[in-house]
Amino acid sequence: MTEKEHLAQGLTDAGCNEEAVDGICALYQAGNYPEMLRQMKKQRCMLMDAMHESQKKVDRMDWLIHHQKKRME
Repeated sequence: MTEKEHLAQGLTDAGCNEEAVDGICALYQAGNYPEMLRQMKKQRCMLMDAMHESQKKVDRMDWLIHHQKKRME
């Protein structure tokens, strides 16, 4: 596997969509590493936002479970 292929696979594994993978790989290929890193950090921020939204849902479910347990006592 080439370095570009490793990069593309890693981005895909991290949950980046095809457009983001293609764009970041194009920047890599062009040697525009500062912009490539900026785009990768942007993708990371998007993943963190999604993680925080998921955590809110888990917290809400925990509260609902706790509330229902209290009602059943």
